[in-house]
Amino acid sequence: MKSLLIASALLLSHFTFAGDWPQYGGPWRNNLSAETGLLKKWPDAGPRLLWTFKNTGTGLTGPAIVGERLYITGSRTGTEYLMALNVRAGTEAWAAAIGKTFDWERNKWHAGPSATPTVDGNVIFALGGAGDLICVEALTGRLIWKKNLPTELEAEINPIGGGPKKLGWGFTWSPLVDGEQLICLPGGPKGTFAALNKRTGAVLWRSAEATDQATYTSPMLAEFDRVRQYVALTNKGLLGVDAKTGKLLWSWQRVKPYSTEVVNSPIIVGNLVYVTVGAGNGCDLLRVTRAGAQFKVEQVWSNTNLANHHGGIVPLGNHLYGYADRQGWTCQDFKTGETVWAERQKLRSGSVTFADGHLYCYSENDGTVALIEAVPTGWKESGRFTIPQQSTMRKPAGKLWTPPVVAGGKLFLRDQELLFCYDVKQ
Repeated sequence: MKSLLIASALLLSHFTFAGDWPQYGGPWRNNLSAETGLLKKWPDAGPRLLWTFKNTGTGLTGPAIVGERLYITGSRTGTEYLMALNVRAGTEAWAAAIGKTFDWERNKWHAGPSATPTVDGNVIFALGGAGDLICVEALTGRLIWKKNLPTELEAEINPIGGGPKKLGWGFTWSPLVDGEQLICLPGGPKGTFAALNKRTGAVLWRSAEATDQATYTSPMLAEFDRVRQYVALTNKGLLGVDAKTGKLLWSWQRVKPYSTEVVNSPIIVGNLVYVTVGAGNGCDLLRVTRAGAQFKVEQVWSNTNLANHHGGIVPLGNHLYGYADRQGWTCQDFKTGETVWAERQKLRSGSVTFADGHLYCYSENDGTVALIEAVPTGWKESGRFTIPQQSTMRKPAGKLWTPPVVAGGKLFLRDQELLFCYDVKQ
């Protein structure tokens, strides 16, 4: 299983920089950091707080970090911005406008952007909640090109009705760079997937045979039987399309479509695809193989042992770690789907990432962070602390839903307009 994980990571190796977190989910889009040399145990008060940035604006976006620059999006006074911060000082270098703030009046939980920026060399791609996609120069924030997906790609975003699940949280998927292509998920009758020329924004192809409405998940890169392809999870199930043409290669339709927001992106290890959706929908492990010219999908197992709504899952060796709606923090056997251990009392629900042998678990309720050894022998805690203050700009029902990020020996935690940076280097 470890060799399969390494092989999958190599697909995205052109993103990888030592200690960086250049896109959604980190170097390999799977919540695994490449960091080493981090604290194995925290002081009683937690690691040292280096700085607090208080003007990130409203939003759930996690940071993308390359070198001494951090990129994040947020809404300030009716406009969504892509911001660049100096990692050492926590000061703003520039801010580039994305578009009007997405704020559906019936959403009591959230307003603003939710998609992590994507860093590709000297350019940054950022998506706003209303579907404005920009490409800017990394050094200065100068706009290179911009597209509005609802008008230019006929992307579907109708919070009032239509589609299998109303997109009342706006566009939340994070763009995927693959060679010269920028892979997007506009969804709808023109194609769930779209490939853009990353330098100009011109449309290269649409997945005309795959037309599910996009959900809140991001496009993922895979290679099954030496065929490079893109995978997306929708309310109906899974889609896989050819990376060169957008041609539908395979699909898996769930017997009963998902009944809630579909947030977690697929986890791909070798020819296996793991998906999980909360609110009792559960998790599935699927195997994608090729028989002659056709691909086929078979279900390896299915259960509700690690039904996770939006906090993310960490795949590590033969195990998966994350928060399960019914069981609490859970370690699940990747091969069988069985629960290895579960802990409900130590920390309430939240999001998770992995770095240097440990899980960083971030409670969505009060901002408590716990450092947990990523081992299948049970919950082994090595420290915890709580962020020093919470947002005053969250909507009434909102919680702390931005996942933690570890990069460059630092831990980054967000609560809307507040961004905290901690020193976790040994």
